[in-house]
Amino acid sequence: MNIGFIGLGIMGTPMALHLAAAGHQLHVHTRSAVPADIAAASALVCADAAVVTENSDVIFIMVPDTPDVEAVLFGPQGVASALPAAPGGTRKTVVDMSSISPMATKTFAQRIEALGADYIDAPVSGGEVGAKAASLTIMCGGTPEAFERVRPLLEKMGKNITLVGGSGDGQTTKVANQIIVALNIAAVSEALVFASKAGADPAKVRAALMGGFASSRILEVHGERMIKRTFAPGFRIRLHQKDLNLALQSARELGVALPQTANAAQLMQACAAHGLADQDHSALVKALELLADHTVTPDQP
Repeated sequence: MNIGFIGLGIMGTPMALHLAAAGHQLHVHTRSAVPADIAAASALVCADAAVVTENSDVIFIMVPDTPDVEAVLFGPQGVASALPAAPGGTRKTVVDMSSISPMATKTFAQRIEALGADYIDAPVSGGEVGAKAASLTIMCGGTPEAFERVRPLLEKMGKNITLVGGSGDGQTTKVANQIIVALNIAAVSEALVFASKAGADPAKVRAALMGGFASSRILEVHGERMIKRTFAPGFRIRLHQKDLNLALQSARELGVALPQTANAAQLMQACAAHGLADQDHSALVKALELLADHTVTPDQP
């Protein structure tokens, strides 16, 4: 199959490589230089998103934020300018794997479908590690027919792949995921700061909690980061800030109160204000450490 891939960053590059390894011909476009391993996979580099679309049956998008997706789709020489049909009349499918606004996604889907193509929103969870291991969780919104058409491709990039519902429901699920992750990071941060300030060994506290009802993947992975002071980014604070802002924006539009989400967003904002926006989101603990005037464990020299 001819596959288009737009956006070859930290996540997009390994995802595209899995599709190339499965034998599909890639047509790619990215704002920066095309990674060497993508070029080595015999990908055809295109001047813009329109050329990608003209030559592809399925077009994947993996870019940072809502305005970026809108520009790729509807900007000059965007995807929409090359729709509707592929050569021979085949119906094209656009799959947006970025994490963006659920409300905007519904509008984007309507506009693309009005041009005679299908649209799937398919944001992912699992980070760079999951992208490289092809073990991403993929949350999809769209029609069952379009989903089944692209499912074999999604299976090359992820393990847990779910059609949640109609257009926008994949993005809604991703926002819900990011709310849960942020609040869990905040909870683990508070618990470890409290325990350490009280004089307990935070590593032993974490080990004890891992055997009880408080056990979680966040306590396991990010609790260890907080104790070992390893904040090299797997998922940056600035990106999680963007996702929480999407949650709060959508909540305002829906008339829903998300008080704990707002609190987590403020803690991340405090981290960003102290120059930590490009550290891993587990560094949220540093905002609470500043408030307590105490670190969980001493920072490494």
